[in-house]
Amino acid sequence: MSTQMNQTKAQGTDVAQTRPSAHRGNAELLSEHGRTTIADNVVAKIAGMAARQVNGVYALGAGMSRALGAMREALTGGGGAASTQGVVVEVGERQAAADLDVIVEYGVSIPDLAAGVRRNVIDAVENMCGLEVTEVNITVDDLHLPGEESAEPQEARVR
Repeated sequence: MSTQMNQTKAQGTDVAQTRPSAHRGNAELLSEHGRTTIADNVVAKIAGMAARQVNGVYALGAGMSRALGAMREALTGGGGAASTQGVVVEVGERQAAADLDVIVEYGVSIPDLAAGVRRNVIDAVENMCGLEVTEVNITVDDLHLPGEESAEPQEARVR
C-alpha cells in the first residue's frame, strides 16, 4: 500500500480519492483497492452524449468539422469520431472542463438550451467519472432551419 494511500486512510477518507495523474490529460481515481484512469476521450464522449440528449440540440460541431466527420464516418463506417465531434475537454487531477460547439434547432430558446446542456453535461461527467466539472463553455455555431438538409447521417444523431 502506498504512502499516500496510508495517509488518506489515516485521515478517514478512504473512499475513492482523486490524485495527480502520471499520464497528463487523464483522470485518475485512487481507492484502497486500486487505481482507475479515465482517458480524455471517454470524458469527451460522455459530454457529447449528454449534450445530444437535450431537446433542441440538432448536432454538435462546427460546419467544417461536421462535414469532415460525416466523410470519415462514411469511409470507415464507424461512429467513434462522431461521438466526440464538437467536444473538447480538458481533464485535470480532480476537475474537468468542456467546450461544446452546438447547432440549435430553430425556435428553441438558446439561453434555456445552454442551461440544459450545461446541467446535463455536468451531471453526466460528475456522476460517471467522479470529476468536478468547473465549466461548460457553449458556442452556438449554427441554427438548423426546418426543411434544411442534414449535414450528418441520421444514425450519427442521438436523441
